[in-house]
Amino acid sequence: MDLLTPILQAIGLFLATNIDDIIVLSLFFARGAGIRGTTAKIIAGQYLGFGAILAASVLVSLGAATFLPEEAIAYFGLIPLALGLLAAWKAWRGDDDDDDEKVAGKAISAWTVAGVTFANGGDNIGVYVPVFVTVGTGAIVAYSIVFLALVAVLVLLAKFVATRKPIAEILERWEHVLFPLVLIGLGVVILVEGGAFGL
Repeated sequence: MDLLTPILQAIGLFLATNIDDIIVLSLFFARGAGIRGTTAKIIAGQYLGFGAILAASVLVSLGAATFLPEEAIAYFGLIPLALGLLAAWKAWRGDDDDDDEKVAGKAISAWTVAGVTFANGGDNIGVYVPVFVTVGTGAIVAYSIVFLALVAVLVLLAKFVATRKPIAEILERWEHVLFPLVLIGLGVVILVEGGAFGL
């Protein structure tokens, strides 16, 4: 029963940090439509790219947990808070990155998908590290297993979206609002639970 909480948190965290990948992956599917092996290449590339993001997050969090005093860990909540505020500022100003540009003019291969996934995942690392630093090893393992299981779901969902334009348009319209809100909320929770700034 103790693992249920990190599993539910992992699902929410994964959805919040990877919803924009649905649009990028659906563009890969649209480009590779009718070509044999497209789905396998996209799944392999997504696992390679996300695996690298997850490995980097775990390594950085282990280093932070080892070398930082315990009272400093709560301040890692400033990272998702800052990322959320930055994303909100960009959305408000209309400066959001155009994910279409990352895909345009590139052939579909597992390595291309992996590269785009990793390049698009810098904010994922910034969000995962503070969470991993504040939870135990068992929770990190639970998060990792849930994340890796959800990668396949994400790819299949992107394939579904690629064939249904109205869904893609809705996600594209609201992702810029949901993503900052989740990050800001996560940062505040980490700061408050850790007692940062005397909270």
